[in-house]
Amino acid sequence: MRGPILISTAFALAVPLAASWAAAPAVVQVQVVDERGLPVRDAVVELTPNGGWRGGAIRFGWKSAMAQKGVAFVPGTLVVAKGTAVAFPNLDSVRHSVYSFSKAARFEIDLYGRDQTRSQNFPIAGTVAVGCNIHDQMRGYIRVVDTPFAGKTDQNGIVRLTGMAAGGYQLTVWHPRARTPGGELKRALAVGAGQGNQKIALKLK
Repeated sequence: MRGPILISTAFALAVPLAASWAAAPAVVQVQVVDERGLPVRDAVVELTPNGGWRGGAIRFGWKSAMAQKGVAFVPGTLVVAKGTAVAFPNLDSVRHSVYSFSKAARFEIDLYGRDQTRSQNFPIAGTVAVGCNIHDQMRGYIRVVDTPFAGKTDQNGIVRLTGMAAGGYQLTVWHPRARTPGGELKRALAVGAGQGNQKIALKLK
């Protein structure tokens, strides 16, 4: 994907930078909107500490599963930690396969039927686009991350990331329709104690 990403004129770094940062974990709220100012749902937002995450195993509060239901992948975008095995349960009455040609994961799972499940491990961080060999309309995305501070935006384009210590981070926003290489926006972010707000506008195709 090519083309510019617009940073909204409303973009403001509102993370408090106190003279003495407290040890309490910070909260950063990010809102992602399109070039018209409308909320962008299911954009993945990540905060990675400078130098990388070194705090041990990463676990999220949602299931590491992408079901096949209604001839679609559900959820359409899934965030998982690097090294996670993702389950692909088939909840349809027809058979499905799962495949990807993405750089972060190249694999193919043969056709399987209703109430059967197959799994695939994702050891490399990045974006994995998945499909079904016999249902071309089926598209899903797995965003494999190497930080515990990650999530998807809701219907209002908002995600809240919590638990960060004060310090320097890289903020990454990803969406499959963002008009930028890899669908990513990256920028440095200094996180302090308290709550900060970021508003980012993506130009979508």
